Amino acid sequence: MLLLRDAQKADLGALRALAAELDSVNLPDDERALASIVDHSRRSFAGKIRDPLQRSYVFVLAEPRSGRLVGTSMIIAQHGTRESPCTFFDVSEREHYSSTLDRHFRHRVLSIGYHFDGPTEIGGLVVHPRDRGGAAKPGKQLAFVRFLYLAMHRERFREKVLAELMPPLLPDGRSAFWESCGKRFTGLEYQDADKKSRENKEFIQQLFPPGDIYATLFPPRVQQALGAVGPGTQGVKHMLEALGFRYVDRIDPFDGGPHYEARVEDLTVVRAHRRLRVAAGDLSPRTRAPVRLVAVERPEGKVRFRAVRTALRVRGEEALLPAEARALLEVGPGERVHAIPFD
Repeated sequence: MLLLRDAQKADLGALRALAAELDSVNLPDDERALASIVDHSRRSFAGKIRDPLQRSYVFVLAEPRSGRLVGTSMIIAQHGTRESPCTFFDVSEREHYSSTLDRHFRHRVLSIGYHFDGPTEIGGLVVHPRDRGGAAKPGKQLAFVRFLYLAMHRERFREKVLAELMPPLLPDGRSAFWESCGKRFTGLEYQDADKKSRENKEFIQQLFPPGDIYATLFPPRVQQALGAVGPGTQGVKHMLEALGFRYVDRIDPFDGGPHYEARVEDLTVVRAHRRLRVAAGDLSPRTRAPVRLVAVERPEGKVRFRAVRTALRVRGEEALLPAEARALLEVGPGERVHAIPFD
């Protein structure tokens, strides 16, 4: 059994190793940036950031005995503000017909757009290579813990939640979409533009054309990849669709990856959220019961959030848990826990 919890300063070294696997805006392979992200997360969990929409939360999945980090994920309460807007391309279709030539064409068109009061975003999900695909389903745990936290604190987040999925990239890590589009307007390499956007997105607003861009001008392989996900992201895509997410005909302006959105209240796991009290006694390991993600919060203390994937039997408003789960959550009879379905 693994432990999900809020990230701590002591996790920075392990988080840096995980960030090297992804190196994204949300989880950059940069020690100073990561330290700032973790500090912001700790203050968010502690409620020390007054405006809930300015908070962000970093979760880690750890082996309880060794403390080794298996993976991480995060929630950004609002992605897109006046100071740092959420930038995207709307993808639409235009038809053109010439009666003189009797020619009819359908073109995919990209139109730059901005959210200044954007949705909640889930991101930064990465699992250590040696733990991917394991029986404990670490990737799914790290994905679902975000929905559990959203269900626990609906008032802290926006009505819609966004997931930006990774598209296919070239073998050397470059983006074919960026080579055909963004690089032509900025003169920057993909990695350089990505890093600069972490600090300031002004150059996007100033250098990208305000009008429409016809994707017909791109090479065929770039056109075909618009809104597509990479091979390693197919599983995430299917999971999100099963929960209620849908592709909203928007793509990332850097790599062309698709934007998936859902209303928080429409997510199946959020609707199934339960608040329960821990029952006296332990659930026997031999007892068959539904597997759920179960969490507890502590208003004080170093670790303020804990969650585990465990079998759980519901008796009225009570939760009967295995002894191992109770120990990892550090809960006793009568304490409140939160649960969502997992398997």
